[in-house]
Formats: sequence, C-alpha cells, structure tokens
Amino acid sequence: MARLLFDENLSESVAARIAPLVPDSEHVRRVLGVGVDDEHVWAYARSCGLTLVTLDEDFERLSVARGIPPKVVLLATHNARNAQLVALLVAKAPVIERFVADPESAVLILCTAD
Repeated sequence: MARLLFDENLSESVAARIAPLVPDSEHVRRVLGVGVDDEHVWAYARSCGLTLVTLDEDFERLSVARGIPPKVVLLATHNARNAQLVALLVAKAPVIERFVADPESAVLILCTAD
C-alpha cells in the first residue's frame, strides 16, 4: 500500500495498528509535532510523497484549490471508534491502492456502514 500520513485528528493508535499493512506510514504528531497548521501538514505530505488520511474536510478543500500531490483520503466517519477506522482502512486497502495509483484522482472519501 502507498505510504500514508495520518493527520493529527486521528489517534496514533490507528496508525500503529495499520503499520503492519503500511509500514512506512507516519503520524503528524510524530513527524511535525502537536498543533501544526494544515498548510504545514499539506507541504510535508507533498514533499514526502505521502497520501494524507484525515477526518478534516479542510484538506478536501485544499485539494480542490491546489490539486495533487498530495492525495487525500477523507474518512467521513466523525463518530467512529479507532477499531472501526482501522477496520475501514484494512477493508478498503485495495480501493486506496487503486486511488493512489490513479494519476487523475485527488480525494477519496470513505464511510463506515452503520
């Protein structure tokens, strides 16, 4: 799977539990610190070739305004538990791979089924 950058709004435990599937992924808090603004996160993801995974719709707007890279995986699951987010990412791994490989796609929105 492509390298992912988990936004600060996602638990570091989500990134850790995905690590076996995506070993080169990173979490914003670990690489940029706490409270970093969206502009810095965007620039870091772009410069490192990472796909940003987030709950923050601001990154969808940035993608529309600026284009790719980076690509954005928007998790439209604001009340989901960490285990649900991990399950969603694991289940959608093939979809995420196809999205990252598609040179035209900028944003992938994933939702959990209730």
